[in-house]
Amino acid sequence: MTGSRTSTPTISVDGVSRWFGNIVAVNDVSFNIFPGITALLGPNGAGKTTLLRMVGGLGDPSDGGVRVLGDPVRRNPAIFSRIGVMTEHESVYEFLTGRELVELNARLHRVPDVMAAVDEAIELVDLAADQHRRLGGYSRGMRQRMRLAATLVHSPEVLLLDEPLSGTDPPQRLRFMEVMRRIARQGRTIVISSHILEEVETLADRIILLTAGKVAAAGEYRAIRQKLNEQPYLVRVEADQPRVLGAGLMAIDAVESVEVDEDDRLHVRSREVTELQRALPHVARDTGVRILRVEPLDDSLESLFEYLAQQQWRGRG
Repeated sequence: MTGSRTSTPTISVDGVSRWFGNIVAVNDVSFNIFPGITALLGPNGAGKTTLLRMVGGLGDPSDGGVRVLGDPVRRNPAIFSRIGVMTEHESVYEFLTGRELVELNARLHRVPDVMAAVDEAIELVDLAADQHRRLGGYSRGMRQRMRLAATLVHSPEVLLLDEPLSGTDPPQRLRFMEVMRRIARQGRTIVISSHILEEVETLADRIILLTAGKVAAAGEYRAIRQKLNEQPYLVRVEADQPRVLGAGLMAIDAVESVEVDEDDRLHVRSREVTELQRALPHVARDTGVRILRVEPLDDSLESLFEYLAQQQWRGRG
C-alpha cells in the first residue's frame, strides 16, 4: 500500500446526487478519500465520470456537497491550483511536442518557474528523451504519460484520473502504475477510475465500487474480491456426455443448479468455488465422462456489478 491514513479526508463526498432530466447519474453517494491511491470502479454508465467531474469542480451536484482539502470545490477558483484533472479522452494537439504540451499547461496555471516545473514533471514520467518529439508520433502509453506530466506540472495535491489506463498495453500499464506509486509516496491523493478490477488490484489502497450511480461496496482489494466470491459462481463445462456429468454434479452439495444449453454444454452454478473445482474431476472420473473444456463465466467485475445491483433492488422490495 502506498498511502498513509490521516484523520482528515482529502476528499469528502456527502450525499451527492446528480440527475440530467429524468436520468439519475449519481444517487446519494457518500465517501471519504485519504492520501494514497483510490480506485473508483464501475461499468460504463455507473456514474464514475460524472462523480469525478463534481469532485474536480467541473460540475454541480443536484444535491449534496463535495469538499476537497477542507473547502467546497465548486466555484472556488483558489482550489483549482491544488487539483489536477486528466480526462478519459485524449485532448492534445498532435502537432505539439510533448514538452510544449506540458509547458502550455504550466503557463495556464501560472507556475512561477515554468521551465523548472516542466523539467521536473517530464522527468517524473520518464519521458525526457522523447520530450521534443511531436505527440502525433507517440504511442498510446507515451501520450498518457505525457498528459500525466501536463496534469502534474503545477504540483497539485489531488489527482483525478479518468480511465488513464484505457488502451494501454501491459508494459505501458506497468510503467504508468510505477509513476502513480512514486507520486503517492509523496503524500498526494490520487483517484483513478477504471472498469477493470485486475487493472488496479495491486495499485490501489482502497477501492470504491459504483453501480447504477450508487456505492455498492468499498474497501481494500481483498474485501472487494470477497464480494466477488460471495456471488453465485457460474462455469460452463463441455464434456462428451454432458447429461451424465450433470446428473453426477447434482449430487454434490456445492452445486446449486445444472443446466444444459442448446449446444449441449453444462452451466453449473455454485457458491462454493473451491469445492466445485475439486469435485469436478472426481465426478468426471466416477461417471466415466471426459471433460473437454471448463470456462468460468462469472469471474469478472461486470458480473459482480450485476450481482450487487440485484441485491440493491431486492433490498428495496
